[in-house]
Amino acid sequence: MAAAVSMTAGASDDDPFLWLEEVEGEKALEWVGERNTHSLGILEKDSRFQGLMDRALKDYNAKDKIAYGRLTGGAVHNFWQDEKNVRGLWRRTSLKSYKSGEPKWVDVLDIDKLAEEEGENWVYKGRKCLAPDFGRCLVELSRGGGDAVVVREFDAMVKRFVDGGFVTEEAKQEVVWVDGDTVLIGTDFGEGTMTDSGYANQIKLWKRGQSLDMAMLLFEGDKKDVGSFAFASHRPDGNYAGVIQAPDFFTEVIHILEGEGDDAEMRTLDLPKELSFQGFFADMVVLQMRKNWTVGATEVKAGSLISIKVLDAIAGRPELSLQVIFQPGDRNSIDDVSIGKDRIFLSVLDEVTGNLKSARPTAEGWEVADMGMPENGSLSVVSADAWTDTAFVNFESFLQPDTLYSVERGMMPEEITSLPTRFDATDLVTEQKFATSKDGTKVPYFLIRHKNTEMNGETPTVLYGYGGFEISLSPGYLSGFSKLWVEEGGAYAIANIRGGGEFGPGWHQAALKENRQRAYDDFIAVSEHLIETGLTTPDHLGIRGGSNGGLLMGVMTTQRPDLYDAVICAVPLLDMMRFHTLLAGASWMGEYGNPDVPEERAYIREYSPYQNLNADTEYPEVFFYTSTKDDRVHPGHARKMAARMLSMGKPVIYYENTEGGHSAAANLKQKAYTDALQTVYVLKKLKD
Repeated sequence: MAAAVSMTAGASDDDPFLWLEEVEGEKALEWVGERNTHSLGILEKDSRFQGLMDRALKDYNAKDKIAYGRLTGGAVHNFWQDEKNVRGLWRRTSLKSYKSGEPKWVDVLDIDKLAEEEGENWVYKGRKCLAPDFGRCLVELSRGGGDAVVVREFDAMVKRFVDGGFVTEEAKQEVVWVDGDTVLIGTDFGEGTMTDSGYANQIKLWKRGQSLDMAMLLFEGDKKDVGSFAFASHRPDGNYAGVIQAPDFFTEVIHILEGEGDDAEMRTLDLPKELSFQGFFADMVVLQMRKNWTVGATEVKAGSLISIKVLDAIAGRPELSLQVIFQPGDRNSIDDVSIGKDRIFLSVLDEVTGNLKSARPTAEGWEVADMGMPENGSLSVVSADAWTDTAFVNFESFLQPDTLYSVERGMMPEEITSLPTRFDATDLVTEQKFATSKDGTKVPYFLIRHKNTEMNGETPTVLYGYGGFEISLSPGYLSGFSKLWVEEGGAYAIANIRGGGEFGPGWHQAALKENRQRAYDDFIAVSEHLIETGLTTPDHLGIRGGSNGGLLMGVMTTQRPDLYDAVICAVPLLDMMRFHTLLAGASWMGEYGNPDVPEERAYIREYSPYQNLNADTEYPEVFFYTSTKDDRVHPGHARKMAARMLSMGKPVIYYENTEGGHSAAANLKQKAYTDALQTVYVLKKLKD
């Protein structure tokens, strides 16, 4: 049984629900399970459930979906999942073969076969392969889909794990190549070596053949940091390795590894902490600034992408070589940065739709050019190759399926393949609308609806939101739940509320800590706009969100229950008085604040969903779903909230997948299952 923590205000010794204050909510889960079987069964037994699940699974398992590839030294690697390869298959082909439209794949590692042979519930989490031949790889495997992984050295040429190679115990960890016989590792080295957030606080230099306890300690951060994360960059124009120390979620200190053997040491770049490290280009470090920065005579605005020579940054003289690569305007932002061999690719959002630019160094500075990609959708660099200056770029919109392009030096973008249409879009329209928030801010949102929708307030509508951690919600081809919902006649809306990154750091920072309510006011404003314009009414309006978006759903449930008739609350944060004590929770205090600080606790308490439940308030039914294996946001949040609502006689549906990690789904079948559950739920609540 988990240790008890301080009780909710007003609880007394004879309160039968004191066990709700258990940090992990284990008894809450048992209590919810005993009272929830029937309500979840209602969804599974609905006549539409199996058909919806089959439709979702058919799309996920489709043979004609795009096999997105990762460029590595001119070759293309892909991780493929379908009905046969449930856990997935790592495979590779040549760039020429990939671009032919009918690539000839070579299988590298079959995760289904590996799991069966080893009797493990392996979920593939990625790999790091050493340039320039990319033969030796550090493969990351999770038991059940959590963030904690086992790292094992794999030879991609002979296609087997290396006898006597680098192998780690399961942990939240980062392991990167320094050279063929040396890695930097940040992991759980034992008591006192992890931060309060549950990430590595020590980075060591580990040599081949050496026991891990003999590895050389190179860096140690502060236990109050989010963590220290090893990195490595291997390019034709130079190699760098080092550590990103994260004091909180939005500040970084960069340390570079210099010297070899016993002479190895970390050198700190003398830069502001309010930045986002993007990588290296030749002898320069590439950074995006989160705050304004005055460097000599240069004024660098927040959101700008810059370059500085590494040696100048170490010497504390960044003004000698600082160059602004790209400075966004008031209504656009840099959404992503990918560094190629001879240029940098910038994914830019302009009024929340995508544009792709490239930046090349010249004698006069960086030359930025538009790359001539399609408009009115989302553009993202799938992969950029530091060894061939080739990149894969994807374009999509809500109603236009993905199209994958190859971009090579000196050539126009070339279409490689496109996703066949998954639904009939002739009856659908996409609109960008604006709602006015409580403080007068114009908040954009997207609406996908049927052309002939009557504005009579009867349209079943689901509104999705997130609003945190600089994450932008840009147009993406409808799939999974959103596709099923629109096909069933519903309207789907996506709110670009503050807290996200749609308009740069300022849009995010406007809803930090004591200003968190602004994000919630924005979402309320969009909800009210959907109603005021005649599209829907509270009886036909539902909302959906996960993780930080799950917190958003909890706040909407407790602050404005009158606006909604259905709430889908996935892998959520809900007990904000204790979020910092569970798993990675302490790492998010830069976003929400610290409940142990009285003045910060006061404003968090104002919106914390768990603490703001009221037995006398009528709430919409909430569908909670989470995962036992979620080692990022603890399932105790959902367990406790569901139990307290049930103890008050409030309507709840609860589902906890025993695997899946923070995505709450470990494979495509599990994704299709939760898609179908959600769709049946909102059909019953908003349409039937």
